[in-house]
Amino acid sequence: MKRIAILGSTGTIGVQALEVLSHLDTYEVVALAAGRNVERLAEQVRRHRPKIVGVADEESGRRLRELLREEKVDIVVGDDGLVACAAYPSDVVLNAVVGARGILPALAAVGRGARLALANKECLVAAGDLILRAMRDAGAEIVPVDSEHCALHQCLRSGRAEEVARLVLTASGGPFRTWPRERMAEITVRDALRHPNWSMGQKITIDSATMMNKGLEVIEAHHLFGVPYDKIAVLVHPESIVHSMVEFVDGSMVAQLATADMRLPIQYAITYPARTGAPWPRLDLASVGALHFEEPDLNKFPCLRLAVEAGRSGGIAPCVLNAANEVAVDAFLRERIPFLRIPEVVAAVLERIPNETPQSVDDILRADGQARRLAEDYVAKGG
Repeated sequence: MKRIAILGSTGTIGVQALEVLSHLDTYEVVALAAGRNVERLAEQVRRHRPKIVGVADEESGRRLRELLREEKVDIVVGDDGLVACAAYPSDVVLNAVVGARGILPALAAVGRGARLALANKECLVAAGDLILRAMRDAGAEIVPVDSEHCALHQCLRSGRAEEVARLVLTASGGPFRTWPRERMAEITVRDALRHPNWSMGQKITIDSATMMNKGLEVIEAHHLFGVPYDKIAVLVHPESIVHSMVEFVDGSMVAQLATADMRLPIQYAITYPARTGAPWPRLDLASVGALHFEEPDLNKFPCLRLAVEAGRSGGIAPCVLNAANEVAVDAFLRERIPFLRIPEVVAAVLERIPNETPQSVDDILRADGQARRLAEDYVAKGG
């Protein structure tokens, strides 16, 4: 029996992960961590009986203890509690925490040699070098959960590293792929949350709409697979059937195709290198009929360009980009800024913080905090 910890268990990925585990009878859930959705978390605890459970704050902890007064479970709170759940003995840690909060538990997981099933791309964007160093030192491994990186992980099994010519990340193009630039000034929160293919959390859905998500994925792919930026391309594919591709030096291209269902990459990351049968629908190419591809429009979606430039710059630039974006997306969701201001906030913060090479996680967290303060100030002043 293998042990698994799920961080972000009440979110979209966490809920689907527990669904996947319902038909994998060789895994035991030993740790769960969530935010403030204590009612759903309590239901998960009663069903899966973990040893330790983390919540966002003391108030959530008090409410959870009240709901679980008949259960024998250790309840921990805050960022320290999140790290405690990642550090609890387990074979696999699924990190589906949203945003930079996922950095410390990622380090805790790989630092003790566990497999990190990574659904939090911000970890590697903000602190990729540090996390990969900790992974190598402890002999741990990272298996990506993002559908695109999971696809690349599978495709790369077809050849040796020196045979790879480039990675091709596919992007749906989001809900505004066909909108003219002038119409994008009218975008509402409701419009932006209407993704054409995927059901995801709010933050990642907005990132998909701005194509920042794809830029973050380029940075993540660079770290995960050790491929330089000039060998990572993005191709818009509105059907979201081809999840990504690898081109090899002889001109062959290997692609991974599947339905737009996150349960598949979740299961892959948990059970790798084995493949296990699953109950979800299979891809029917005859019913799809045709697949389309096009280059991304960087004038309409400047967030993609900003992310790739930050990745090429290295240092703390990707961390700053990510932090500023999190603040800007939250401001848009709260209707404090319009959609087109999101890249403006990110660009302004990147310009104001000098780039440097971080030496520790404290340097990363310091840059993250500085970027958030500057982004919030920019939002508040409307500058």
